[in-house]
Amino acid sequence: MNNLNYAIIGNCRSAALISETGNIEWCCLPNFNSPSIFAKILDQNIGGSFDIIVDKSYNIVQSYIRTTNIVSTTYDNGTDCFEIIDFMPRYHDGNNGKYTPPDIVRYFRYRKGNPEFTINYNPKLEYAKFETINEDHNEYIKSYTAEGEYDSIYLYTSFNNSDILNKTKISLIEDSFVLLSYDQKILQQTLHKQYLKLQKTKVYWLEWCDKNTAFAEYNNEIQRSALVLKLLSYDKTGAVLAAATTSLPETIGEVRNWDYRFCWIRDASMVIKVMSNLGHTSTVKRFLNFITDIIPDKDEKIQIMYGIDREKELTEKVLEHLSGYKNSAPVRIGNAAYIQKQNDIYGILMDVVYQQFTMFNISLDNSEALWTIVRSIVRIVQNNWQKPDKGIWEIRTEDKHFTFSKVLCWVAVDRAVKIAKIVHKQDKVKQWQELANEIKADILQNAWNTEKQTFGQFYGSADMDASVLLMEPYGFIDANDEKYVKTVLAIEQELCQDGLLYRYKNKDDFGLPSSSFTICTFWFINALNAIGKRKTAREMFNQLLSYSNHVGLFSEDIDFKTKRLLGNFPQAYSHLALIETAINLSEGEITEDEEILEAIH
Repeated sequence: MNNLNYAIIGNCRSAALISETGNIEWCCLPNFNSPSIFAKILDQNIGGSFDIIVDKSYNIVQSYIRTTNIVSTTYDNGTDCFEIIDFMPRYHDGNNGKYTPPDIVRYFRYRKGNPEFTINYNPKLEYAKFETINEDHNEYIKSYTAEGEYDSIYLYTSFNNSDILNKTKISLIEDSFVLLSYDQKILQQTLHKQYLKLQKTKVYWLEWCDKNTAFAEYNNEIQRSALVLKLLSYDKTGAVLAAATTSLPETIGEVRNWDYRFCWIRDASMVIKVMSNLGHTSTVKRFLNFITDIIPDKDEKIQIMYGIDREKELTEKVLEHLSGYKNSAPVRIGNAAYIQKQNDIYGILMDVVYQQFTMFNISLDNSEALWTIVRSIVRIVQNNWQKPDKGIWEIRTEDKHFTFSKVLCWVAVDRAVKIAKIVHKQDKVKQWQELANEIKADILQNAWNTEKQTFGQFYGSADMDASVLLMEPYGFIDANDEKYVKTVLAIEQELCQDGLLYRYKNKDDFGLPSSSFTICTFWFINALNAIGKRKTAREMFNQLLSYSNHVGLFSEDIDFKTKRLLGNFPQAYSHLALIETAINLSEGEITEDEEILEAIH
């Protein structure tokens, strides 16, 4: 059973998760990284939620309104029927800006008969640490904290406030609304106003999707994934979140639970590269502004991650009063990984900067700021590439010379050379090319395991790691190079299980993972496609797509046995890899020659 059957709504300021039965079970206001107001997903008893309760006669169906981030949940028992349309307003405000209030609109659309339901409105502010008091103020229902940090929210509705507060059964006879806002409203809230917000928000998303590049196949999947990535971008600063949630476990009952409401330079840069390829330049420009803002000093080291408001200290805390998703404690806020050293981030970021120089007309002011970052990154790589680090998987114990980190150090310098050529800095071209050659030679000598005939997880290791599959797409090695082909096939042999991939199998500081890291399977499918096993790649991709939830969303992990989604949700990493893989697979049809090649392999 797939237990992460949630749809996400949002407006690039915050987001909410709505269960397949129409209940809001996760939301933080006013921003993504604010304390939760609904957190039932992290504690069934005290987390708080906004539920719509109907009797068992109703069949409930949920879907997105096509090419939007607006969710429709329909309740129909054959005789009586109504629909709830959930969205967070986002549209052009007429002043070259966007209207993105910290609001959720629940638009109740009457369909037929005499539908009845009960609203269980149960906000629990500040991560449900203390009691939340609900009061009827005639114009609205105000909810506020009784102790601890003060916080409050406001509920406006066309229903009777008392029917909501007393959980009285409501008979729907006409369209109605509930508006939840972090802010007290100045203007009177009417059904007509909510209808206008709905239509304007729908137009915004339709126009945004219309800018997407179209491909031969998989356009619906690419579109939905692009919409997810857009939702996870934070307008205010240009940061891109890894996911909208915290502490959804990688494995039920274990402790790999992390807060992902932050901007990892690696994840965000990969997202931005994909968004560039889809034609969304404004998201790209905002992220590059985020980067130039967080690296003000030429000698300042780049952290692996930042807060979405550019915070540099992300102290990790445990919320011991919450039982966790499916009782998988601990629930964490903050993330101690921000102090880790991961040398791969420089290459991934530099790859994005290089893409901007080649794809877009960059202003002189912008290009000079980016050129300063390029030179700073090369200087950092030059001083650090020979040192061990924590690697892409943030292993919290001993530092190692991870192959992926070394390859991405090469990528950083290789792209810097290409940028230097674009801006006609010939002295840097020669100097940096020598450094790139030195790093590449070091990798080929030390990462290649001659006995096993594969690239290992780290220098001197015979263990396989899915991240080395990226050696080819980043241009370090050709897809038809015998060393790469052997590595791909060895990874298939050792890390693939029932069409899903382990990140690695050697035990880390938490033991052997029992779930597949979703992005790794996408990487593997791309690698199969690259070495000529296109038929197998396509079959595996179609199978993987079938593991998404009911509205096409993916989390971070998939359980090997049950195929249920696990980990933080929805995951930017998973959706950017889905887009890349779909684009690669849709670029050509499978030929007879390729089927023969697969048979040879």
